[in-house]
Amino acid sequence: MNFQLFGAFLVITSVLILTPGPIVTLVISTGATRGVRAALATVAGTTLGNAILLAAIALGLNWVLANAAVAFNALRWTGALYLIYLGLKAWRSAASAAAPAPVGRRVHFGRGLLVALTNPKTIVFFTAFLPQFVDPKLPSAPQLAAMCVVTVLIAGLSDTAYALASGYGRAWFQRPGREKWLGRVSGSVLIAGGVWLSFARRPTP
Repeated sequence: MNFQLFGAFLVITSVLILTPGPIVTLVISTGATRGVRAALATVAGTTLGNAILLAAIALGLNWVLANAAVAFNALRWTGALYLIYLGLKAWRSAASAAAPAPVGRRVHFGRGLLVALTNPKTIVFFTAFLPQFVDPKLPSAPQLAAMCVVTVLIAGLSDTAYALASGYGRAWFQRPGREKWLGRVSGSVLIAGGVWLSFARRPTP
């Protein structure tokens, strides 16, 4: 392992993960409206989704690089439409006088999984920059495996922190008059995230 390259990879990856994106938006929205358990179920889904996506990119890097434009656009629009759909649901729940219907943890897990798998931020970074951190003098498979595992761990810890922070702060929003406001804010943020995602562009080499 080239520790100089690996160190640079860790710094850039940490900055990428800590920058709010579709996953962070979904986790915070879920924690604030549904609580810690729902948010952690979402994190479990996003972690699995990140692991699958990174493994697929690492194993099929040549194919991904050759077809990155098609893959990016497909993932971008799927993720954008799904975030907008979740945002509209949050708005409808806020407009209703009744409390939102309970949702099982499997649903939150599935939402996290889908948003992670359709997160273009992940595929753009790894298709554009991952090869630059692979030392050609060393076997590539162990380097790719190490980078993928570390990335999934960092992302999981970061998402868990967001889930706990938003979930434990939920009680403040459940006071009279604030829950409806929270639903509308959460819905607006999710819709804005979907719109932002629809305008995202893959950087040219």
